[in-house]
Amino acid sequence: MNNDKIVIKGAREHNLKNVNLTIPRDKLIVMTGLSGSGKSSLAFDTIYADGQRRYMESLSSYARQFLGQMEKPDVDDIQGLSPAISIDQKTTNRNPRSTVGTVTEIYDYLRLLYARIGVPHCPICGRVISQQTVDQMVDAILALPKGTKFQVLAPVVRGRKGTQQKELEAARRGGYARVRIDGNLYDLDEEISLEKNKKHTVEIVVDRLVINDTVQSRLADSLETAIALTGGLVTIDVNGGEEMQFSQSYACPDHGISIDELEPRMFSFNNPFGACERCTGLGTFMRVDPELIIPNKDLSIREGAIKASGWYYAEGSISEMYYKGLGKKYGFTLDTPVKEMSAEAVNAILYGTGGERIEMHRENEFGSGRYLNEFEGIVNNLERRFRETSSEWMKEEIATVMNGVECPDCHGKRLKPTSLAVTVGEVNISDLCEMSVRQELNFINDIQLTDQEHRIGDGILKEVRERLGFLQSVGLDYLTLSRGASGLSGGESQRIRLATQIGSALTGVLYVLDEPSIGLHQRDNDKLIATLKRLRDLGNTLVVVEHDEDTMRQADYIVDIGPGAGVHGGEVVAEGSVEDICKAPRSITGAYLSGRKRIEVPATRRKGNGKKLRIVGAAENNLKNVNVDIPLGKMICVTGVSGSGKSSLINEIFYKALAMELNGAKRRPGKYKEIKGLENVDKVIGIDQAPIGRTPRSNPATYTGVFTDIRNVFAQTQDAKMRGYGPGRFSFNVKGGRCEACEGDGIVQIEMHFLPDIFVPCEVCKGARYNRETLEVKYKDKSIADVLDMTVEEACTFFANIPRIHRKLQTLLDVGLGYIKLGQSATTLSGGEAQRVKLALELAKRETGQTVYVLDEPSTGLHVADVHKLITVLDRLVDAGNTVVIIEHNLDIIKRADYIIDLGPEGGDEGGTIVVTGTPEEVAKVPASYTGKYLGPILERDRVTE
Repeated sequence: MNNDKIVIKGAREHNLKNVNLTIPRDKLIVMTGLSGSGKSSLAFDTIYADGQRRYMESLSSYARQFLGQMEKPDVDDIQGLSPAISIDQKTTNRNPRSTVGTVTEIYDYLRLLYARIGVPHCPICGRVISQQTVDQMVDAILALPKGTKFQVLAPVVRGRKGTQQKELEAARRGGYARVRIDGNLYDLDEEISLEKNKKHTVEIVVDRLVINDTVQSRLADSLETAIALTGGLVTIDVNGGEEMQFSQSYACPDHGISIDELEPRMFSFNNPFGACERCTGLGTFMRVDPELIIPNKDLSIREGAIKASGWYYAEGSISEMYYKGLGKKYGFTLDTPVKEMSAEAVNAILYGTGGERIEMHRENEFGSGRYLNEFEGIVNNLERRFRETSSEWMKEEIATVMNGVECPDCHGKRLKPTSLAVTVGEVNISDLCEMSVRQELNFINDIQLTDQEHRIGDGILKEVRERLGFLQSVGLDYLTLSRGASGLSGGESQRIRLATQIGSALTGVLYVLDEPSIGLHQRDNDKLIATLKRLRDLGNTLVVVEHDEDTMRQADYIVDIGPGAGVHGGEVVAEGSVEDICKAPRSITGAYLSGRKRIEVPATRRKGNGKKLRIVGAAENNLKNVNVDIPLGKMICVTGVSGSGKSSLINEIFYKALAMELNGAKRRPGKYKEIKGLENVDKVIGIDQAPIGRTPRSNPATYTGVFTDIRNVFAQTQDAKMRGYGPGRFSFNVKGGRCEACEGDGIVQIEMHFLPDIFVPCEVCKGARYNRETLEVKYKDKSIADVLDMTVEEACTFFANIPRIHRKLQTLLDVGLGYIKLGQSATTLSGGEAQRVKLALELAKRETGQTVYVLDEPSTGLHVADVHKLITVLDRLVDAGNTVVIIEHNLDIIKRADYIIDLGPEGGDEGGTIVVTGTPEEVAKVPASYTGKYLGPILERDRVTE
């Protein structure tokens, strides 16, 4: 058998229709096709799953029990497989201790670098603390000019209160004649009395010497004597010159702060030796945020200004009693708007009366009472309850008004002061990690080291330089190493893992990647493709699931799965080079690649409704205090290279601020001054790619609400009425109509100890989810289980005469989801599919024409044909008078926008400003805009063919 190809026979996973395929090894292979056509089923659930399973099965059964078992994919045979590594988007780390530095392992090398060539300083005065042997001290002193007179002093007391009689007496007994106290010399024979309440420094004069050729051995003896007296410290008082301080251990001669031997764990914020003691290395605390307790200061207490668990205003409540008592003391009523209260009053409401008692009156049906009581404050009360409660519900409730605040001790730097006082090239490890990858590379290339430091550090610096270079090569040079891994987008975390894999330099491995170009600007795409080719040239096979045209054109081999999605897909429509795909008549990908089909540029741009929202002073993350207008009634694209500040502006500031003001959400927006024009919109809706449900019981029918209507239809049938069944009988989530053997799941999980758990259809209901009696109720000869098994397309025809159901299903059909089944588990939907289910739900609602929709890269996971459908849907929302704001890199969507806000010019520190705003045509004319540079040719190409 040839070892230069992978042969797949009879793949039937999910919707694959007995696929037979041969792909070359050690090449860059792109798998493409419509969303839901079966690309991921072939790449991840078949090729990767089998490659990983075979590798796992080569391990001992003892090792396998810890790794969990791999299920064998539904495939007859795969030949030529290697061990497989998958780089997908689902594996982002949510641990708050995980950073870009720890994930890429660069931080481990930096810790080693700082432990080996770091220069420790005193955390208080900043002076260099060095560790010297007696020989080194002697050499340093002998470097003074010949004939120089000096004294060897032993500092036995440094800056300590007291009369110090014990130390002076010990010096007399030791036979010493002189002592220097606070800079003045005394004879030990005389009476020395010191003030008890002042700080004193006492230094015993061990020897007085002159630099000459014979002094060396006597000097060494004197130094050793002084060191024995002080535990490692010596001061040399040079006559007519500067004093010299020496230390045998890492300790500051002035402040006595000693640093242990430098070792890598001192620089780890996940280790007690290095982590800041106050925040245990997290850099932040969860604290109650006063802004979330009183979000709207225009309201009074009676109108509900205070939004905190247990402190909502209600007549006759204990909270009312406290508010009235505080009002009497601080001069406000329950009808005074918060903004008109004194600062003292607001402080008392939030942080309490500081132990002072206030008078309170309580009235209820049993009479009234007068109390004198102190008030602990809402913030203190919530923090105390959060610490003390054992109720998860209560913790979640209070957490809605909490936010991460910077640790007051380390100021977010995560490490102890002694660790932060160690520098390399005059920069400490935390400040180095705060730099962007681009700046770090410059720093490491320009670093000035001694010959000895070069010998020790060059090997470490080479590794750091290489790994930073890999991050740069995948377009992530705007990230900082201190950035939390949980704050990375799917595309970013995937490219970080890709950079880590290049660092490991394995060969003969099968890499399976899931759309690595997500979230990447066209400018950085070439870097990514070069990185993929580099991984291939090491001798690896790359299977990339991708919709990006550039990647397809650069691939060695393309496999197009289709022709449609879901039940209409699962076949190999075309395979080979780009030319082969373009020629294939059944290939939709080929039709778009060859230009037979394309997304047209609109002839005119919408004018909007003349109103606008204005964001003033946006300064979150890297935004440079920008002001930006968002015209209403248009489709707006926010563009810019990765890291330019798009998400900070739209997701962190714009969406959260609107959600807080219009929807009453409890999420604190990023830094900004104000948003003007809110009276022109009535609500904001964010449509992201998060799953529509986290349990297998959630499905498109339940999410869109159409299942309720379907159950009502079944409950209205003659059969159901005769049996007395209501709509609840037709739910698989409650007792009554569901099959109790599998509790309405349709499948039963069987635990196998040394083998993977297997899921088998329930023996009683045969996977139908309902009991026999429920299934006997039919509507148009179909049971409720048959309806859940229908695709959206089939159900649309089936319920054509019931407008309520038909309208909701039609919107699912409009967004291109005709192939999914009504009862398909939400956990099996891709991100793009979940997002379109949410869009369908919005489309099915009655329009107000004043809604703002915010979408973050909706083209993720979508084939160009699906992008076409998506644009049609978004056009419908805008044509109804709504505003759609999209963060996007996909030029097919950008060229259709009415208005573009381009951020940049670069990512990270060099971004965060508005490069240009206007129509796509206006943006394309601006040379400073990278988006405009790539948009120009596309507008030209697609306009020519109109």
